[in-house]
Order: sequence, then structure tokens, then C-alpha cells
Amino acid sequence: MKKKQVIAVIAAMTTAAAMFAACGSSSSSSGAGSEASSSESSAAASSDASASASSGSSSAAASQDLSGTVATNGSTSMEEVIGALSEQFMADNPNVTVTYDATGSGTGIESVNNGSCDIGLSSRKLKNEETSNGLVATTVALDGIAVIVNKDNPISDLSVDQIASIFKGETTNWKDIDGGSDGEISCIGREAGSGTRDGFEEITGTKDACKLAQELTSTGAVIEAVKNSPNAIGYASFSAVEGQDGIKALTVGGVECTEENIADGSYVIQRPFNLVTKDGTQLSAEAQAFFDFATSKDAADLIKGAGAVPTAK
Repeated sequence: MKKKQVIAVIAAMTTAAAMFAACGSSSSSSGAGSEASSSESSAAASSDASASASSGSSSAAASQDLSGTVATNGSTSMEEVIGALSEQFMADNPNVTVTYDATGSGTGIESVNNGSCDIGLSSRKLKNEETSNGLVATTVALDGIAVIVNKDNPISDLSVDQIASIFKGETTNWKDIDGGSDGEISCIGREAGSGTRDGFEEITGTKDACKLAQELTSTGAVIEAVKNSPNAIGYASFSAVEGQDGIKALTVGGVECTEENIADGSYVIQRPFNLVTKDGTQLSAEAQAFFDFATSKDAADLIKGAGAVPTAK
């Protein structure tokens, strides 16, 4: 090969090598750019995710920022229910205290009306004059009113008419009822303004007509009085009667006072457990949270455990 031809071949090879190197450099540079772009996108996505998580944490923290006191007042029959609800709510919200003043339905309703408590507790329907004042009842549970006698009383069942006759003072001796023993009947009832009394008298048709040997101010007091008197008859919240020694709950018209029979309406002597608020009066954040919890499905098992029948579906 001639010298000039050799030089030409070498020159051509050198040019080709230079072009190949340039292409490799360009490709490498492009790849780095893609990696940088991908890295920036990942960082942006990570930042967005972090912001989202931070936002979620803030929301969760906000739900736990409740603090203060929720004052409830009213029905003594709702003691077990309000106790169970309060205990769980305070466990979930450790900076909130729920108080319960067992004063009776009438006083609880008036306390909401005059603003001395957050939520009233009533074991009766609101009256027309109360609703006309802007009071609102929200039913959280149903409760049977058990008709109770001393455990040694041979009577096990009474009709609504027989119960009415006894409490009106028309039937005064147990021997006048089939299966009854000789003994003067002693009727034990609640004080005026009691939700239990209002519910019992409305259903049995004995309003303002009861002849009571004792008029007591709490469910527990009625139960104790019947325990200690062989010829006594009284009425008390189903939720308070379960498991009590010394008394027995009668069937009414052959129907037992049970959760199932209260729920389906076959046990007729029953009434609502209500949370009472006032229209136009805004609850505090903690009181609203307690109200929402008490009326939710989450509270159903607690209410059932307290012996009442939850209404939340």
C-alpha cells in the first residue's frame, strides 16, 4: 500500500473514533438528565406524601384536642346508661370530664332550659310547654318500666288494668287477685316530676290518681323499699332491676320485661331515654362530641350493656 493511502485510512479511522466518542458523551449526558428529572419527580412526590401525612396527623391530633367539662343533669333511671357512655367517652378523650347530676327528669329539663347544664337527661317525653320553649329531645334508648314485687310474693303476672286498679287504691289486698295471699297492698312510687312516674302513669292511665304509701326520689330507693316490704308493689327502670336480689319483676299481660320485648313493643310499659338540648343554644365542642358519640352506633353495645335498648340503627 502506498504511503498516502495508509495516511488516508488512519485519518478516516481517527475521525470515526471521534464521532463515536461524541455520540457516547451525548447519550450519557441525556441519561444523567433523565435520572435527575426522575429524582426531582420522586422528591416532589415524597414531599407531597409527607405533606399529606402531616395534614392527616393534624386532623387526628385535632380530634384529640378536646378538653373541658360536659355537664349532664336529670333522670336517675339513666344512671347506668349515662355512666357507661361517660366512662368510654372520657377514656377516648382523657382531657374531658363528663359530670352527672341525678336530680330527676323534671330538674334536668329545667337545667337545660335555664342554661345550668349542657345536656339534660329525661326518661319521659317532653311536654308541649317544654317543646314550645325550644327544648328538643333526642332518644338514645328505650327502657321498660318493670313492675316489681317482693321476691316472696306468689303473684307473677298482672294485666295493665289490674296494675291500674292497685295503684288507684281500688284493689287493696293481694288476696283479691287470683293466687294472691292475704295482705294489704303497699304501693311504692316516685316523686312528682320523675320521668319513671310520668311514663308509668301515662301508660297505665293512673295520672294524678295513684294512692301511694311511699313517694320516693330515686329508682334505687323504690327497689329497696319493695325488697323490705313483703306486700309492696312498685315500678322501676328495667336497666336498674336486672340482677337485683329480693325483688322480682312481674310479667304484664303475660309478657316479660326483656330487651327483645321492649324493642318490639310487646312489653307495653316502656318509655324513652332522651338527651335534651335547647334549640338555638350551641353546645361546646366537647359537649357536641359527647352528644354525637351517645347517639351513634358506636354507643349501642354500651347502652345494651347498661340494660337499655339502643335506638341508633
